[in-house]
Amino acid sequence: MVGSKLVTPLAAVVYSLISSVDAAGLADIDHVVLFMQENRAFDHYFGTMAGVRGFNDANLQMNNGIPVWKQLTTSDLTRDSKYVTPWYLNYLGGNWPDATQCMLAGSNGWYNNHAAWNHGTNDPWAMNNTPYSIGFYNRQDLPTHWSLAENWLVADMYQESVIASTSPNRATWTSGSINVPGSPQRSDQGGNPYIDNNETPGCEKGNINCYPLKWKTAAEYYEGAGVSWQVYQDADNFDDNPLAWFKQFQDAKTESNLYKKGMKGLSLNTFYKQAADGSLPAVSYIIGPTQLSEHPPMSPHDGTWLQNKIATAVIKSPKYSKTALIVSYDENGGWFDHVDPYRSPDGTAGEWLNDPYGQVGHTFAGPGFRVPFYIISPWTRKGGVYTNSDHNSQLLFIEKWQAAKGHNVTTDEMVHWRRQNMGDLVSAFDFANPDYSIPSLPAVPEPHKDRNGNYDGTSHCQSLYSPQRPPVPYKGNGVIEDMGSVVEHGFKPIRGKLTEGRYLVPEMNGYGLSSSCFASNKVCTETSTANHDSLTQRWVVHATQLGGNEFTMTTVDKRYICADASLYSTSSSAIKFQVDFTPSKGYSFKLKDTGKYLIASKTGKLSISGALDYWKVYSVNY
Repeated sequence: MVGSKLVTPLAAVVYSLISSVDAAGLADIDHVVLFMQENRAFDHYFGTMAGVRGFNDANLQMNNGIPVWKQLTTSDLTRDSKYVTPWYLNYLGGNWPDATQCMLAGSNGWYNNHAAWNHGTNDPWAMNNTPYSIGFYNRQDLPTHWSLAENWLVADMYQESVIASTSPNRATWTSGSINVPGSPQRSDQGGNPYIDNNETPGCEKGNINCYPLKWKTAAEYYEGAGVSWQVYQDADNFDDNPLAWFKQFQDAKTESNLYKKGMKGLSLNTFYKQAADGSLPAVSYIIGPTQLSEHPPMSPHDGTWLQNKIATAVIKSPKYSKTALIVSYDENGGWFDHVDPYRSPDGTAGEWLNDPYGQVGHTFAGPGFRVPFYIISPWTRKGGVYTNSDHNSQLLFIEKWQAAKGHNVTTDEMVHWRRQNMGDLVSAFDFANPDYSIPSLPAVPEPHKDRNGNYDGTSHCQSLYSPQRPPVPYKGNGVIEDMGSVVEHGFKPIRGKLTEGRYLVPEMNGYGLSSSCFASNKVCTETSTANHDSLTQRWVVHATQLGGNEFTMTTVDKRYICADASLYSTSSSAIKFQVDFTPSKGYSFKLKDTGKYLIASKTGKLSISGALDYWKVYSVNY
């Protein structure tokens, strides 16, 4: 039995997210494909998914005792209710599953999203954005998205880099910055900061949103290091190629690689051909056309077709065993996400600023709300759920990967706090246990085209269905009283730095950590269940400092693990565990300042030992 030596004093948390994992195996990757879609939020697409931080959040934010699900209304919106909860967009059935595919929702602008965040209350989305912002889809609406995410690995704490629109986020995706004062850039290099979609030469009032941008992009570092790279886009690229917003690309000579690779690019059909013959470059940027971008009112179904094409090209490539496809979304598009963004401390250089528009006061640039994210590769197959990251993480991953290949592509342009605190994605991969099996993906119809062969899914959809936005359910049918009730039952193994928000089942040697120990109010172990669905083996972690790796642990009925493995309803004597993740091995639960670990023996005996061993942890919904 665990004894009183479990008790440790609360020590100051010294925290860094610099990856310390063994990068062995990274060099096995030859190709990384970066594919970014448009304007969708995590809750909006995956809030009902089992095993992720969604509508059954174990650490749900409360505002003066009111759950964040209860979004404030006004008399201008409704006189039926003071609150409106997130609601299923197709709750009325009928033709709505088709009509809502081409609906508009809220604004993705700097002001509207900061106003909806509301200095952390995150509850006036209906008032300060739109009540449609809090609408969501489920599995049946997004079968391909869900199939890709669940058959490989989904991230549930991947944040947009900027609480703003497309251009700032895509600029970060390709360079690591938007030039908030205090960033590595000079003020005369554009931006200062770049927080809107301005593409008119010069600066806007207040010397902000200066265009073109002038600092060095990641692609230029790749070029300088001899690492092959390429933009793939068609004539209609929705103006989503961020390299084209930088002066050095705009001024590049037509015979230069910056122009040929970054401005002109190659077609999507060329990408499919090169994937098929195994000749992709090291780094590929995929820029989709407008109608397939998923940007409201563009249809997720049409974007599904493009995602299916790209994923199929990768997984059927003869180089699939050497390839990682990273699918992300640039920003939330005005769709609600319930998680208060993880961000830097007030005053952090390159992160905090006084709103240059004079509307939302002193605020942070990002990271912002969560967006969908998944990685398709043999090392992420059946990988479950990964945790913390933002668009900088893709840059950091390529840096680590190329370092393993012997190339230095480290950018000097990334904001320091992001480099120190955003995950580098390496721990999302299990290089020791690749899985080359290929699941069947749902059949996807080709998007509608006009008589000239151009995609016109949005106008076609809107011509068939009017209106496209269903009535907001302020009362009656469609109101969800218990958000957890809409979440699917199931589980996912988790990888990466542990964060709050999930019901967790830690297991070791076939035994689960249990709160039921012969009715003695003690922690012990029980034999694991096949579906990890035992209520007594379910735990919730509570960070002692946001962003840190030190946690207390409670049962689902809110009893803390305390001295001598006892369970108490107060936190005053709660044990603080330092929880770390080692890829291909699992999680260690270390009693801080003792050098010892919580482990379960091969016979299930729970003890504290100086010998390091690893728990497999599952995120569950039942």
